[in-house]
Amino acid sequence: MRAALLQGSDAIAQAAIVAGCRFFAGYPMMPFTDLLECMARRLPAVDGVCINAESEIAGVNMTLGAAAAGARAGTGSCGQGIALMQETVAEAALNEVPFVLFNMARGQQDYFQATRGGGWGDYRTITLAPRDVVEAVEHTQLLFHLADKHRAPVCLYGDYLIAHTHMSVAIDAVDHGPLPAKDWALDGSLGGTGRSRQVWTWAMGKANAPGPEPDGHWRHIAAKFEAIAQVEARHEARHTDDAEAVVVSFGTTAPFVDHVVDELRSEGVRIGSFRPVSLWPFPAAALEAATAHASSVLVYEINAGQMIDDVRLSVTDRSVVRGIGGVSVDESGMRQGSLLGVAAIRQRIRRALDLEA
Repeated sequence: MRAALLQGSDAIAQAAIVAGCRFFAGYPMMPFTDLLECMARRLPAVDGVCINAESEIAGVNMTLGAAAAGARAGTGSCGQGIALMQETVAEAALNEVPFVLFNMARGQQDYFQATRGGGWGDYRTITLAPRDVVEAVEHTQLLFHLADKHRAPVCLYGDYLIAHTHMSVAIDAVDHGPLPAKDWALDGSLGGTGRSRQVWTWAMGKANAPGPEPDGHWRHIAAKFEAIAQVEARHEARHTDDAEAVVVSFGTTAPFVDHVVDELRSEGVRIGSFRPVSLWPFPAAALEAATAHASSVLVYEINAGQMIDDVRLSVTDRSVVRGIGGVSVDESGMRQGSLLGVAAIRQRIRRALDLEA
C-alpha cells in the first residue's frame, strides 16, 4: 500500500490485521484504549472479532481460547493491566499457545515485568521494543510470526508516544518464512474419537494425550526458551567501533539519545549508542562487543533502574556502568516526563563524562 499518515495505534492495528490477526480482546485502559478501539473498528471488515472484555483477566483468557483454537490472536493493556494477565500468560507459555501481547506502557517502568515475567514456571516472553511507529508496524508483523514459530506468547513494548504519534508509514504484508503446521490446534475435528487434542500441561501423559507428563514437558519448555535466547536477540549499535563511552537506551527514548550522541560526535566526543531491540532475549554478547573499548557505559532509561541490571550482566567490567536516567512522568501519569528530551539527555551525558557545561 502507499504510505499514509497514521496514528500509531491505528498503524499497529492495521499491521496486526495484515499479519493475519482475526481475534482481539481487551479492557480499555489508557494508553492501550486507542489500540483496542482501532481493532474494534477494523477487525469486523475482515470477518474478525474484537471483544471489549469486562476485565483484563477476561480479555486475556478469551485470547488464550481463540489462540488454542488456531487463530492468530492478540490482547493487551498497559503494565498495570498486564500485571493482572500474568497467570494466563504463564499458562500460555507453558502450554505452548501463541498470541501477541501489546503493552502500550505508561513509560518505561514495565521493563522488569516484560523481561522477568510475573507468572509461574520456567518461561520467558520474547519482547520487542520499537523506537517509533514505523518500527512498531514492523515488529507487530514479526511478533505474530515469532509467536507461531516458537508456540509462545510474545510482547510488543510500546508506550503513549508510539500510540499517539502520527507518522507516514506503509503497511505491506511481510513474508517471514514458513511456519510449522498448527496440527495441535483444538479445532473440534477429533471430538468423540477418543483422540481429542489437549494443550494443557497437566493432561500430558494421561489417557488420550500421550506425552512426557509434567516433569518432562516442563524440561522441554525450559530447553525451548534457552534455544530461543540463542537466536532471537536483536540490537542496534551506532558509532561504537571507537567509542570511549557508550549510552544504552531502549524503546522511544533511543531516538533522543541517538540525536544527542550524534551532536557530541560532531563536537569531537568519542561516544556511541546501543539499543536492545529485543528486551528479551537481551543482546548481551552484542553489548559486550560494543563496549569492549569503552571506559564509560551510561544507561539512560526512564525508571529507577531496571535495564541497568542486564547491562551490568553483559559488559566485561561492570564498574564502568552508570545509570543516568530516572523516574520521570508528566502530570497525567501516562507519558514520560521532562527526562524524555534532548536537553535533559545531553546535560546528563555531559555531567557523567565530566565535560564542561
